[in-house]
Amino acid sequence: MTKKPLSASELTELIVGLNRLARNLWWTWSQGAQEIFQELSPRGWQNLYHNAVAVLHEVSDYELRVRLQDPEFADRVRQVLQAFDNYLKERATWCRVKAPSLVDRPVAYFTAEFGFHETLPIAAGGLGMLAGDHAKSASDLGLGFVGISLFYREGYFQQAINHDNWQIDYYTLLNPKNLPIEPVLDARGEPLVCDVEMATGQVYFKAWRVNVGRCPAYLLDTNLPQNEQHYRDLTLRVYGGDSTTRIMQEILLGIGGVRFLRALGVQPSVFHMNEGHAAFLALELIRENQAAGMDFEQALAAAKKQCHFTTHTPVEAGHDRFSPTLMQYALHRYRTHIKCSDEEFMGLGRVDPKDDEESFCMTVLALKASRTANAVSELHGQVSRQMWAALYPDKPVDQVPIGHITNGIHLLGWMKGPVRRFWRRKLSDAPSADRQPLAGETTSFWMRKPAFAWEHEVNSPEFWQRMDDPNFLSDEEIWALRYKLRRELIEFARRRLLIQGQRLSQGDFIAFDQLLNPDALTIGFARRFATYKRAPLIFQQFDNIVRLVQDKERPLQFVFAGKAHPRDDEGKRFIQHIIHLSKYSELKGHLVFIENYDVHVARTMVAGCDVWLNNPRRPLEASGTSGQKAGCHGCLNLSIMDGWWREGYDGTNGFAIGDDTHPASIEEQDKRDSANLYRVLTEEVIPCFFERDATGIPRQWIKKVRRAMVTLVPSYNTWRMVQDYTKKYYLPS
Repeated sequence: MTKKPLSASELTELIVGLNRLARNLWWTWSQGAQEIFQELSPRGWQNLYHNAVAVLHEVSDYELRVRLQDPEFADRVRQVLQAFDNYLKERATWCRVKAPSLVDRPVAYFTAEFGFHETLPIAAGGLGMLAGDHAKSASDLGLGFVGISLFYREGYFQQAINHDNWQIDYYTLLNPKNLPIEPVLDARGEPLVCDVEMATGQVYFKAWRVNVGRCPAYLLDTNLPQNEQHYRDLTLRVYGGDSTTRIMQEILLGIGGVRFLRALGVQPSVFHMNEGHAAFLALELIRENQAAGMDFEQALAAAKKQCHFTTHTPVEAGHDRFSPTLMQYALHRYRTHIKCSDEEFMGLGRVDPKDDEESFCMTVLALKASRTANAVSELHGQVSRQMWAALYPDKPVDQVPIGHITNGIHLLGWMKGPVRRFWRRKLSDAPSADRQPLAGETTSFWMRKPAFAWEHEVNSPEFWQRMDDPNFLSDEEIWALRYKLRRELIEFARRRLLIQGQRLSQGDFIAFDQLLNPDALTIGFARRFATYKRAPLIFQQFDNIVRLVQDKERPLQFVFAGKAHPRDDEGKRFIQHIIHLSKYSELKGHLVFIENYDVHVARTMVAGCDVWLNNPRRPLEASGTSGQKAGCHGCLNLSIMDGWWREGYDGTNGFAIGDDTHPASIEEQDKRDSANLYRVLTEEVIPCFFERDATGIPRQWIKKVRRAMVTLVPSYNTWRMVQDYTKKYYLPS
């Protein structure tokens, strides 16, 4: 029966709904929503960084109205919009049950970067990705949460590789009109403007709101005509400029962020400093408390009761330090509002307050001004307590008040589209009321079957426990999925490498359609090219690796990606070395480097690779989260026993490089780890992958894949992580 055409008002309602949806990042973790925008303009979706707002700009209002006269498409749009509205209006959230006091008095989460999606490239690396995932899970769980960061109008740098295989950094201007953000307006409909004292002037800033499901995140922006140009450019680039730019960005983030929340009328229950970049917020709380009549010690104690701090790195360079001269220059006007001696003020950021030569450390300020603090893995907690023991001379090292919560990832946000569709089908096909629950399952788990319910259930431990059940998921299905994902990665790599190759000279030509082998064991490495992450470590065994990749019976190949910091020439040399090997050595055709690493590249690689390689110099990987994104895709970890993998590895769910120790000598550690990496690769990884039964299925490999799904995916996600933060640190003790 032919359906009646939609009325003008019905069409308008759907169009308004789609525009509202495009400006809420919920669509970045809803497969149904993404399929709608992709269908509207497949090429636009591919070329515009999967940007729902930009896709709607590509489609005229007339075209959209015509497309919505397709009854099947209109029904799917209606279902997605209904699911979105249900999500926003849901009352029975985890937080309302477990932490109702945090629903209306939010956690104020301050971070120098938010990594939400490739659409909004304002994050430099793992810290930002973790922050974005934290916000998404806070939304899912119904936690009162408000994020504060900066709007970098040129974002993080774009990467190109020149003829010398050297990384070139360039920047592109972001257009807010094409982004899922909206200006924060005052009662008159004008941009809400706040200000903060900085160096020699008053700096004014506005803000952009990012809707992250139920939670807002605000990005502060100094690009206003009333500011001098150098102040307008404070929010130009992520971690851009010199120390003067950095300290002013952090004044804006911390002090400006508190003032902005006050202007909105937001009264947080707790201020969460995500790394020391945000620690100046404590100064503003002290100033407010003194203005209310407290002396300095009382004001500091009151501020401390409001704050929690997360430290993310044991690498010294990761802890911002500013000279006394720079502190005086940047904060001397603001300093007049805080009534205390110079020694007391500078002492907030010094291990030894009496040492006039000691620099001001933002991590020290954060630790001194927070009621609680945590590292991001168990080993990182041990390292951090040792690292900052001098701040607590009256305590044994093991009693230094820095706990730990191991990082996680937002599962649906990182799950590749084909995998989302795969699990959606498995969940919808699963028996419901006629099946008895497994031990530990809630009776309602398989009985809830509304549209999009799977997007909730996929975060349930009960769902992943079923991966051990071959009646639910066969080895053949897993292996077919793995082949599909590997093929997607290879074809993605060929497209990207062809674009990269268009800049090459004739002598560098590579037959891109023959690059990589869909039957080969594919090992991936993608992250920041910080030198301690040792990207080229595996190629220290170069001759041996060449023999492995040339084995026609058991082929092996590598896919690399990542950016080095613009000022990190040693990291750039690592990139240059790997690209050189991919073009001019016996590894040509078996090793590729994908330029311009971003969220989309990362998602494609963790899905398509068979093995995720991680070989940092222990214990410098505080947690690491890239390998946590592998499990739901059936990719196995091959990693040093550092960060989260030290806790996650159980002998059955992946591969460990070495044991739970490391030599003190860097040279000895590199030598030992290189040998162990090659040994595990040749004695465990390759034999397991290529051991096939009569039907061609690697049963033992798939057994490890199942174990990774059961033991890792339900634990190393931000649903668990945010619940841990809430119970351990956010709720009043």
